[in-house]
Amino acid sequence: MFYYLLKYVLLGPLLRLVFRPRIEGLENVPASGPAIVAGNHLSFSDHFLMPAMLKRRITFLAKAEYFTGPGVKGRLTAFFFRSAGQIPVDRSGKEAGQAAIREGLGVLSKGELLGIYPEGTRSHDGRLYKGKVGVAVMALRAGVPVVPCAMIGTFEAQPPGKIIPHIHPVVIRFGKALDFSRYAGMEHEKAVLRAVTDEIMYAILTLSEQEYVDQYAAVVKAEQAAAKKERKFPRAPLS
Repeated sequence: MFYYLLKYVLLGPLLRLVFRPRIEGLENVPASGPAIVAGNHLSFSDHFLMPAMLKRRITFLAKAEYFTGPGVKGRLTAFFFRSAGQIPVDRSGKEAGQAAIREGLGVLSKGELLGIYPEGTRSHDGRLYKGKVGVAVMALRAGVPVVPCAMIGTFEAQPPGKIIPHIHPVVIRFGKALDFSRYAGMEHEKAVLRAVTDEIMYAILTLSEQEYVDQYAAVVKAEQAAAKKERKFPRAPLS
């Protein structure tokens, strides 16, 4: 109930008024039945803009940190995400990844739309990073199509660390659904999972026209953070 209150009364009209997003390829999203919508992830506002523009309800796998934040802000954020029907995902290890896959398959088994960001985290610099194979596992196990989606302009509207978004044109572009039925029963083949994931990421790249980086975003972020720390606190030379 709260999901539709947000979509049609509280948040959706405000987002349309402020961002005036242009929607392209909406006809590529199935009108019924299970499907995965896989998109790039540039901004916190992605969580709200795409669902507000879709005709169907979509459930996203959201990082667990949104549900466990401290203080009033943390409780409000958790309430918002739970009320909107989003599912917390622990990203701390392999078992956590399996739990996320089970949750996603549960959404698909009910004939619903599942939203996922294959990069696993927001892009910190506006580039598109290598996708994780969880999206491929779910697509093959559930036997559902994958609709690629590109959010364009949300990085400029609300880059990482920006709480209040700028007013900036936004385009939400959906590509033709990808059919992976030719790989049915091969969800345990690592090479197949990588090939499916890369095909999905290439479709997103074609839509978004971002610069592509063939590394995981989380790895690049960690390396940059370590380098920054080293510059700030350089190690003393060994005598």
